[in-house]
Amino acid sequence: MPTAGQNRLWIGYLLFGFLAVCAYYALPIFVGTVPLRVIVYCAVSTSAAVAVWWGIRRNRPGKRAPWIVLGLSQVVYALADATFYVSHYVLNETRYPAVADVFYLGHYPLVVVGLVVLIRQRRSDRDLPGLLDAVSLTVVAGLLSWVFVIGPQTRLGTSPLVEAASLAYPLMDLVVLLASLRLLFGAGRRDGSFVLLTAWLAAIMTADTVYVLQRLDGTYAAGNFLDAVWLGGNLALGACALHPAMGRIAQPAEVPALRLSWPRLAVLSAGALIGPLLLLFQHARGMEQDVPVIAIGCALLFALTATRLAGLAVDQRRLAITDALTRLRSRRYFEGRLAEDVARARRTGVPLAVVILDVDRFKAINDRYGHPAGDRVLVEVADRLRAVAGPDLVLARYGGEEFALIVTGADAGNSTRLAEELRHGVACRPIAVSDRRSVTVTLSAGTAAFASHHCTASALVSAADRALYLAKDLGRDRAVAGGTSIAEHREDVAVDYLNQVADLVDLRVASPGRSLAIAEWARTVAERLRCDPAQIRTAHRAGRLLDVGMIVLPDDLLTESGPLTDQQWHLLHEHPDSGARMVGVLPDHADVAEVIRQHHERWDGAGYPNGLTRDSIRLEARILSVCDAWAAMCADRPHRRALTHEQAVRELRSGRGARFDPELVDVFLELLAEGTVGDLVAGAAGAREGSALS
Repeated sequence: MPTAGQNRLWIGYLLFGFLAVCAYYALPIFVGTVPLRVIVYCAVSTSAAVAVWWGIRRNRPGKRAPWIVLGLSQVVYALADATFYVSHYVLNETRYPAVADVFYLGHYPLVVVGLVVLIRQRRSDRDLPGLLDAVSLTVVAGLLSWVFVIGPQTRLGTSPLVEAASLAYPLMDLVVLLASLRLLFGAGRRDGSFVLLTAWLAAIMTADTVYVLQRLDGTYAAGNFLDAVWLGGNLALGACALHPAMGRIAQPAEVPALRLSWPRLAVLSAGALIGPLLLLFQHARGMEQDVPVIAIGCALLFALTATRLAGLAVDQRRLAITDALTRLRSRRYFEGRLAEDVARARRTGVPLAVVILDVDRFKAINDRYGHPAGDRVLVEVADRLRAVAGPDLVLARYGGEEFALIVTGADAGNSTRLAEELRHGVACRPIAVSDRRSVTVTLSAGTAAFASHHCTASALVSAADRALYLAKDLGRDRAVAGGTSIAEHREDVAVDYLNQVADLVDLRVASPGRSLAIAEWARTVAERLRCDPAQIRTAHRAGRLLDVGMIVLPDDLLTESGPLTDQQWHLLHEHPDSGARMVGVLPDHADVAEVIRQHHERWDGAGYPNGLTRDSIRLEARILSVCDAWAAMCADRPHRRALTHEQAVRELRSGRGARFDPELVDVFLELLAEGTVGDLVAGAAGAREGSALS
């Protein structure tokens, strides 16, 4: 924040400068033999150069080069003022051009160089639209200058030296205008110092243009209102250098370049009409000598406008295929490009593979550190993936925390090795989620290679998706290679069908998302117990499908609010066996089926269907028994209301050593206290999300 002293300095400079300008017009030219008015004028002009020097010392800008050049330009300008007014008032020398004009014209290149250096330091990337707009408005100003200033000057028949000087001023003003518009349209800070700098440039160009017009019609006289405009511009430059924001004006900032807003579009559109209006104006005056120049200007404006429209089309295309957060390709682009690559691979036989990666436990990052931290993680993950993948591969943000990669010319083995490189590239060092906190982020990855018997891109993505889910089931932080065989596709269809059956059963018992929640709890408990990856995967899959056998039960049994009959109990006790038979037909699901068959067995041997006891019950089934009981106690049923949290905890503890494995009860309650298990609402949200996606 600027201090009061810093603000008083530049405001005081402007105030004393204003008083000096008033004194300039109030004082006589001479007091005795002293040219007092000349002294006041030159003092104000020189003060701007001194203010720039003092501003550099006081504000200590990190990048001094543009200010040094602009300060030198003001020194040359002050020298020109001294030469002009001494010659005019003291020596009565009124020739035009004179030595002063050499200095005046000499300060323009320094102004342009200083502005160009400032522009290059302020911008963080290329801004072609801003350059095109600046050139367009400069062409418009050039047309106006030709018709009303330059053209008439060339037809006066004056001496070559007078004509050269009169043409040099508007031409140099056009160059300064181009640099000024480039500065205005570019990125960077636009605070008080920037406004004062803009005011200085506007004063220079306005006063110079009016000066040349007055020279053309012979009305110029030293000491007229133009002196106030020039002096005001000098004061604006000095105040700009003394302003406390001067030290930051050359720094790149997170302030975007001015975009194609409605006011800017209106100005550009009006500028494009200047050429035709000038032709009509010249036609009304019966003059045709400027028509070729105006025609060339119109052609330039047309070319610039066409280029600008083409740039807008390219920008819109880029925005449509680019993810706004990570700057990677969008899912829409990925799917379109993959379809093209699959068609090409089918024609040419060139290997093709897909890699899909997912950030492990991303929800926990969002929940613990907040969504802005989650966004920072996604951006950094995208940058690291991009660094490993290189510019030649198509890398896209496929979903919330999912990324996808098209690998052309790579078979299954190469794509899996690339997936491992991508994972290690992300996990190699922690990612900052705040100024003081960092987390290590891991990825799970699934790959799939194109096979000629699969004719769609969706089959390739589905195969990679299945491999990704398997990587998750195996404990995350790994890459798994998938295939695209017909058998695997059919297996996937069967798994999807059973998942839908599980969701339907959840709805029939009025507990949507129940099986999803139980599956996640079972996996979490198994991970806490440090089970091997196969047991973790089995517990998770069995939790998802544990009650699919209930689909064969009649609705009145599931919604019965009173005591069950013996026949109804018999039917209910058969559902674990029914579910096991349904799941057992899937390849590699024999263990899952057996866990489903045993999940209603009890630690004391009083369970069903086989009355197993203690360690003869599979560990995964004992885990599911605890998770299933918690889900049942926390949900409303037709015959009772859901228990409170405290009541459910007491029920779970009372079953230790009888219904449940006592060690597993302790582990579950420990995880419950941590908040990592026990939330049925999260499962319901997942079910709704899955329904929406399907």
